[in-house]
Amino acid sequence: MKKTIHFLPDDITCEVEEGENLLTAAANAGVYIHAFCGGDGVCGKCKVIVESGQVAAGKAMNLRPEEEKQGLRLACQSTVIEDITIRIPEEIAADGRSLKRKPKTTRAISARSLDALVGKWQVAPPVEKRFLQLTPPSMDDNIPDLQRLLKGIRQRCHDCEEPTYDHPELLKRLPFILRQANWQVTVLMLRGKRAEEPDRIIAVEPGDTSGQLYGLALDIGTTTICGVLLDLNTGTVIGEASAYNDQIPCGEDIISRIIYSQRPGGLADLQAKVVATTNRVIEAVCTPRGIDPHDISYIMAAGNTTMSHLLLGLDPKFIREAPYVPTCSQFPLTRAAALGIAAHPSVRLFLYSSVASFVGGDIVAGVHACQMYKSPELTLFIDIGTNGEIVVGNEDWLVCAACSAGPAFEGGGIRHGMRASRGAIENFHIHPETLEPMIVTIGQAKPCGICGSGLISTVSELLEAGVIDQQGKFNRALDNPRVRPGLDGYEYVMVWGRDSLVGEDIVITEVDLDNLIRAKGAMYAGYETLLESVGMTFADLDRVVLAGNFGAYIDLERGICIGLLPDIAREKFFYLGNASLLGCQISLTDHVRFRERVEVSRLMTNMELAENPHFMNNYMAALFLPHTNMELFPTVRDKLLV
Repeated sequence: MKKTIHFLPDDITCEVEEGENLLTAAANAGVYIHAFCGGDGVCGKCKVIVESGQVAAGKAMNLRPEEEKQGLRLACQSTVIEDITIRIPEEIAADGRSLKRKPKTTRAISARSLDALVGKWQVAPPVEKRFLQLTPPSMDDNIPDLQRLLKGIRQRCHDCEEPTYDHPELLKRLPFILRQANWQVTVLMLRGKRAEEPDRIIAVEPGDTSGQLYGLALDIGTTTICGVLLDLNTGTVIGEASAYNDQIPCGEDIISRIIYSQRPGGLADLQAKVVATTNRVIEAVCTPRGIDPHDISYIMAAGNTTMSHLLLGLDPKFIREAPYVPTCSQFPLTRAAALGIAAHPSVRLFLYSSVASFVGGDIVAGVHACQMYKSPELTLFIDIGTNGEIVVGNEDWLVCAACSAGPAFEGGGIRHGMRASRGAIENFHIHPETLEPMIVTIGQAKPCGICGSGLISTVSELLEAGVIDQQGKFNRALDNPRVRPGLDGYEYVMVWGRDSLVGEDIVITEVDLDNLIRAKGAMYAGYETLLESVGMTFADLDRVVLAGNFGAYIDLERGICIGLLPDIAREKFFYLGNASLLGCQISLTDHVRFRERVEVSRLMTNMELAENPHFMNNYMAALFLPHTNMELFPTVRDKLLV
């Protein structure tokens, strides 16, 4: 349920979900509250006055009893439970004057019209179960067991064609299952690949198991494998789980893993690790709900081209060597158990097809989910990560490309960078006069590093406050203890060592800034080059769809401020979430939408940015905050001139 917060003296009102942390809500609304412990409740700096309404307060350390009576609360330890008015106490400088407050413009990427993007889908999965009560054979009716089974299926479905069947495994077990089950069995049917093809019998189970029809959607990510368990009889989500990919010690990125795969036993090791992670995800979604993994009847999966190869045990060697050719782009329908996945021997694993070596099935699944291929609106689809993938187009055409952004958005190449986990700084504001930080961490824990969203917000804030210039260099003229020379040039101290979990100062350095600028420059140059290749500009776009878990935490205004996202009308931006996983869910639930995936891959034409002469020029121009051509970023230009 939504609750309203009115912040004074900034006079900012925002809506949040009931149960939201007050410090997090303030940071998301652009309201500065001095707080440098990340929300752990130990610094005592985030004191606010509750003028009306109530908050649920946690531990009251650093608050005296008289302060509590006056309505003071620690924002980081307060939970919003009703409409409230909050006053942030006035800050006074050493000379007795009031320090100015400057509310920031922040904006989450809209998810308001996902129905328009994703559309509706029916509950008509690619597999179904049919319970049959067969008449036992007699001397007067002694047709073969298989024909008896087929006859029972035709009687149950009068207008369907006679199904095909798996041979010979099905026939080896069929006579015994029929008799042990007293001729009452459930048939698991797989729909034909095309509408005109007959269904196929893939398993026969004793008794009535028609109520136990589950499907698993899988996003086989380089860093994380995510799974969603669905009840295919109703289309409802039963459970979700994720796990870090066990392949990570073999290499943080796909290039490292391709190299690892060329060692003796390397490919088999990588396949075993991704299968083991997948099995952990299956266990996590099934076990707490008392579901046997053998009751999963179909698995829909998507991953980048390399991850798909590694899952199937295909050698990815030539993906990283010019002219960058994968073994295949259309992956065969595979028995999951044959790969070592904990599933019934009959369960099929379907992998979304890839387009090219660096534009994989995860992107095809995302484009499939948001229905770009069916819309007349010109859409830019972006998945930001170590390998950023981009798609531009509409119902008539789709052009795609991949650009190596590097690991900065996932914490790589950053002195105190880390993945988005507990204690990671995810939001940051800076006081325009004191340059003191407002730190919000994941889980409101003591800070231990900076994740991608925290990095974007930090750089944006430092730029707007004049702490760094547009080349990513610190202002050496500032007389402030937080801006100092360090091992990698100048740096800004975000958290003093005494306040951090790691016991050392958490800083952002000029080398960090340079790595971020290169990463965002590669992404922006990719969008620009792809649009130029079809004779268009950002002004022609009707929509920008941001996919991937990372997109959930990008503040739109800050992403534009640093030049990661184009400076266009904000209402054109949409956040789709884990589009790869969503595409798998849709295909797993609706066989009609599943069959449309062929049209998606057919429309997508890959462009190798490395071969495009304009890409490097666009990249060099983007190595600036936000860009060397400020005409492309009018709102940022106006902000920096204030």
